[in-house]
Amino acid sequence: MKEIDLRSDTVTRPTKEMLQAIMTAKVGDDVYKEDPTVNELEKKLAEMFGKDEALFFPTGSMTNQAAIKLHTQPGEQLICDKWAHVYNYEGGGVSFNSGVSCKLVDGDRGMITAEQVEESINPPDFYHSPLTTLVCLENTTNKGGGACYDLEEIKKIRQVCNKHELGLHLDGARLFNALVKKGESAKDYGKLFDTISVCLSKGLGTPMGSVLIGDSRLMKNAIRIRKVLGGGMRQIGFMAAAGVYALENHVERLAKDHQRATEIAEVLEEQKYVGKVEPVETNIVIFYLENVSMEESFMKQLADNDIRISNMGQGKLRIVTHLDYTQEMHERFLETLHNIEL
Repeated sequence: MKEIDLRSDTVTRPTKEMLQAIMTAKVGDDVYKEDPTVNELEKKLAEMFGKDEALFFPTGSMTNQAAIKLHTQPGEQLICDKWAHVYNYEGGGVSFNSGVSCKLVDGDRGMITAEQVEESINPPDFYHSPLTTLVCLENTTNKGGGACYDLEEIKKIRQVCNKHELGLHLDGARLFNALVKKGESAKDYGKLFDTISVCLSKGLGTPMGSVLIGDSRLMKNAIRIRKVLGGGMRQIGFMAAAGVYALENHVERLAKDHQRATEIAEVLEEQKYVGKVEPVETNIVIFYLENVSMEESFMKQLADNDIRISNMGQGKLRIVTHLDYTQEMHERFLETLHNIEL
C-alpha cells in the first residue's frame, strides 16, 4: 500500500516529463549570469507579472529575506499579520538579516485590511518608535489555511502604502493557487506590489527554487543581497528547467488540488470526532478534533493506514493536497476518515 503524505505540497517528486526537462537543460554558470535556462525562467516570470526583473533563489525564505533587506534599513519596522510566514517560519531572519522588527496585526486567517495597516503605522516624526517602511502580505496564507486575499482589499492597502511612502512586498509562495482559484492574472499583482516572491517547489512540484520579482529600482541590489545570504549558485539551470516546465504544465491543474481539499473538508465536517473545519479555498485544510485528547489515537490510526498529515500544535491539524496525491489515494483517504473510531 502506497503511503499518502499530506503534510505539505513540498513533498512531491518531479514527474517523468519534468525529469526529462531537467536532464536536457542547457546550463552555464549563473553566478556569472551565464546560465541560459535560469535567464529564461527569470525573463518568463518578469514578463508574466509585468515587472522589470526577476532573480532565482534557492528557497522562498531567502527570497522574502532578500526583499525585506532591499526595502528596509536596520532599526525600522515592517507590518505583517501575526501568522505571517516571514515572522513565524523564517528563523527570526527579519531581525537577524535586516535588523528590522515586526508590527504584528491580528488579521483574519492570516489576512490584514487597509484599515489595520493604517492603524499600525508608527508616526514618522515620533523618534521613540521604529520607522515603519514596509508592509508584507502573504497570499495564499499558510497558517491561515490557504485563504486568498480579496484583490480590492490589496488595492486599498496599496493606496495606504502610497500615502505613507511604504514599500509593499508579497510573499506569494502559493500565489499560483490564489490566481487559479480567483481567476486573477499575475499582472494584477505586478501592478500592486513592489516586490513579489513566488515558490516553484510547493504546488508547482519542482525540487527547489523561488523567484523574486520586482521593479529595477529595488532589484538592482537583489543579486548582491543574494550573494550576502549565500544564495549564489552555479549550473542551477537544471532546477530552473523544472521551474519553466512547471509554469507551462502545472498551474491550471492546481484546481484539482483545490477540489480534493474541498471534498476532504466536507467529509471531515460529517465526522462526529471533528470539532471544527476552517473554510477551504485552495489546497490546505485546517481542522480541529472535538477533543485534543483524541489527537494521539487519531494520528495513530492514520499512520496505521500509511497516511501522514501535520500536527501544528494547539489542536490545529493540517492537510495539504498536491501533485502526487492521486484520485486513488484521495478515495482511500476519504474512506479512512469515515472508518476512524475515537
